[in-house]
Amino acid sequence: MNTPKGLRYSEEHEWVKEEGDKVRIGITDFAQSELGDIVFVELPDIGDEVTANEPFGSVESVKTVSELYAPLSGKVVEVNEDLDDSPEFVNESPYEKAWMIVIEPTNPSEMDKLMSVEQYEQLISEE
Repeated sequence: MNTPKGLRYSEEHEWVKEEGDKVRIGITDFAQSELGDIVFVELPDIGDEVTANEPFGSVESVKTVSELYAPLSGKVVEVNEDLDDSPEFVNESPYEKAWMIVIEPTNPSEMDKLMSVEQYEQLISEE
């Protein structure tokens, strides 16, 4: 299971990468492996507000539809439109090609509630 260092992780299996005053968000390798082959990704629009621990979109696999939960609150400033035509990127490259949204956090202290790579690896080892 690939869990890159330098990222933060949520209990709902999203990863967060700090990029200056913005954060890039996607789902983890563990999440995509549990879901199976991803066939559709629904994401918010640029300008939408997301709220920590609330759904911001969904991924549909051949097995199920799963909600995506925002690890932080903020304003969506970028959306990965490549996932419209290539949802399989989520399975192939969850940390590079398949990032989902970039937000400007409205409450950066929410970052402190996210897990380190070691804490996340502990979580998934128990599932």
